[in-house]
Amino acid sequence: MSTVANVAPLHTPKLANPAVVGLAGFGMTTLLLQFHNVGWMGMGPVLWVGLIFGGGAQLVAGLQEMKTGNSFGYCAFTSYGAFWISLCLMLLGTHYKVFESSHTDVGLFLVGWTLFTALLWVGAMRIHSAMAVTFTLLLIGFVLLDLAHFGFPALSKVAGYELMFCALAAWYMMVRIILNEVFGREILPAGKPWIR
Repeated sequence: MSTVANVAPLHTPKLANPAVVGLAGFGMTTLLLQFHNVGWMGMGPVLWVGLIFGGGAQLVAGLQEMKTGNSFGYCAFTSYGAFWISLCLMLLGTHYKVFESSHTDVGLFLVGWTLFTALLWVGAMRIHSAMAVTFTLLLIGFVLLDLAHFGFPALSKVAGYELMFCALAAWYMMVRIILNEVFGREILPAGKPWIR
């Protein structure tokens, strides 16, 4: 006669939320690019942080979001990580005269990302206010950069200041996730969705 041993269920370790890294990378790189756009910083730090943190780390965070079942985070972080990598490589390529991109090329590149951001903006409004604010600011920033590339160059500085707020909004969401987890309760609210 066989007996069945009592086996305790295996403990599944808690996984960290990959969004904190994605939001950190997005916020930092966006902030540094705007420091450049308003004339406070050269392009060097933007390119390297864009490739490693805004690009590489955000891309990895996006791929980790896939495992959590979060399609929005998977799409957003992976895509914007790819945005930063492609933007930095495009600027480096132009500088070193390898597959150069004209001013208009960069403008149309930004237009494509504006349209992409508009699509995610609709979904962001269904998540919570913090996400909706971040994507609203990002969409406005892209539109301003589009206009700056096609006839209104003064708007580049306006976009710079506006997108600084976008970067800080992303960091708010990052800090919210961390503090709420550390304290075990809601320290920072996300706000209600704009679309129900």
